[in-house]
Amino acid sequence: MIVEYEPGDKVVNPSNKDWGIGQVQSIIKYKATVNFENAGKKVIDTRNVELKKYK
Repeated sequence: MIVEYEPGDKVVNPSNKDWGIGQVQSIIKYKATVNFENAGKKVIDTRNVELKKYK
């Protein structure tokens, strides 16, 4: 799987839109740490959750 974002990018989680916009803090292997405006910091397994870049 190729991750299409990098630290600093803005993303949304289509499965949890109420989390709001998140900013990628770090990516280590398949785990992305994202700080969401309404849900705080979450560690996302990118093999199971497809984050979308926020435009």
